[in-house]
Amino acid sequence: LLVLALAGGARRAAGSAAGECPSGAAPSERRRDVRAAAMEAYPGTAEERLSNAMERARSLTPEALSRDWSEVRVSLLWAAGLKDMRDVPPGMGNTGHCFADWNHCDATTMAGDVADNRNSGEVHSSIARGNFLGAGIAAASDPELGPGGSWCTCTNGCASDPPQDVAHVQFRSRIAWKLVWVPGPDGAHSSLVLVDDDGAQLATGAPTGRLPPLQQRIANYEVVRGSKYAVAADALSAAPSADA
Repeated sequence: LLVLALAGGARRAAGSAAGECPSGAAPSERRRDVRAAAMEAYPGTAEERLSNAMERARSLTPEALSRDWSEVRVSLLWAAGLKDMRDVPPGMGNTGHCFADWNHCDATTMAGDVADNRNSGEVHSSIARGNFLGAGIAAASDPELGPGGSWCTCTNGCASDPPQDVAHVQFRSRIAWKLVWVPGPDGAHSSLVLVDDDGAQLATGAPTGRLPPLQQRIANYEVVRGSKYAVAADALSAAPSADA
């Protein structure tokens, strides 16, 4: 027994000498490695702005996201670092469409030097060539969120790996969060979830009042189906109802 104990101790000492991480250290190092890789892959991200937009999203309680849809949408604009601008022409900062249809549901925070980037054909084929958004980004972005700008970019192409959407390709930027309508067990798509660029849930709620049309909410989920961005919505759909 003494020999076995000594042998075990020797193995532990050898492992320590070889540089094995103590319990709990490796996951944090892996997270740092993943973050560093993401920053390198998407240098157009306004990092401080992204972090602040995620924090704003996390601060939205289920109660805040379960108010009348008109109020909820304004809260989503705030979380994305966008102004509520509905009385200016499209392309000049109008955000009336943001988070109001199936597609303009990515809260993208891009660095100032990429805000004028155009689509030269690399983005998903449904996105128009050119797709100049710079003037609107400059007009509608809330400067209090941090350097860079924000926009509600199109989600189509996001289910590819890596994503082939406007944020990741045209702006070379990660998204702060994405709005996904949750199918639910009844297929009503009446609740929503905000997920970050890794698909992790940040906030959820069930808005009331006049929601975007059902076909728009269904299409919103379908564009993320099967991807990391659908994981939280699928989990919420499968969760037992509070009324059950």
